[in-house]
Amino acid sequence: MNYRHAYHAGNFADVVKHALLTLVLAHLKRKDAPFCMIDTHAGIGRYDLAGVEAGKTGEWKDGIGRLMAGGPWPEALGDYQAAVRAVNPGWPALSAYPGSPRIARFLLRPQDRLALVELHPEDAHTLKREFYRDAQVGVHRQDAYQALKALLPPRERRGLVLIDPPFEVKDEFRRVVKGLAEALRRWPTGIYGVWYPIKDPEAVERFLGEAAGLGRPCFTAELFRYPPDDPARLNGTGLLLLNPPWQLDEGLAALLPVLHDRLGGSGGTRLRWLVEAA
Repeated sequence: MNYRHAYHAGNFADVVKHALLTLVLAHLKRKDAPFCMIDTHAGIGRYDLAGVEAGKTGEWKDGIGRLMAGGPWPEALGDYQAAVRAVNPGWPALSAYPGSPRIARFLLRPQDRLALVELHPEDAHTLKREFYRDAQVGVHRQDAYQALKALLPPRERRGLVLIDPPFEVKDEFRRVVKGLAEALRRWPTGIYGVWYPIKDPEAVERFLGEAAGLGRPCFTAELFRYPPDDPARLNGTGLLLLNPPWQLDEGLAALLPVLHDRLGGSGGTRLRWLVEAA
């Protein structure tokens, strides 16, 4: 499996992750005070669906392509739809897919800021070109977990850290928990979102248990394309949220079944609190 995100851009996991991301950002925008979003595994910002990488896997056809083919988008997906449309001048024809940096940038207000972290040298260079001379966006070529030490706490004092690793190393779950612990020491009130693949359910449960042990209010939102009984298959996708905004769980709980219905599959959805908010 090639872990460069260009091969997987717009797949069902991206659709779920980015749809949920737009709901988190909508909650942050309810207050006039500025916020900062930090994206620790930013990729290149936008992806060519006609390119070699996307064409080799065709995963987007079973993700954003399936969502497009399902008719009018639900109202809850309005921000997500607008962000996808913004990178497709031939809308409703799809030629590109926005990664989380481009989606977040589309939704920023003038007072907000975006910090993008990418370690891969070629991808970091592409990302810098994508946001060249954009005063609201900073691009950092750095290891994700080292960057958290340098970037936290942000001067805005409110915002979101999105941790979206490629999970190409066996101990990535452990690295995420360690990174979260360090980040929470520096910025205990920040919102943290962690995307994770659901392959081996035992490994996922260990990770979630360790994350819950950090002691912050947190819940998970999960969508399964298949029953989680094959650890060699991407059975589903999840987003762990620490310090989630008030009532965000209600919005996600309503949206997950809608996404599952549009994306298809034999699995289901699940939202559960690991540590209840006080």
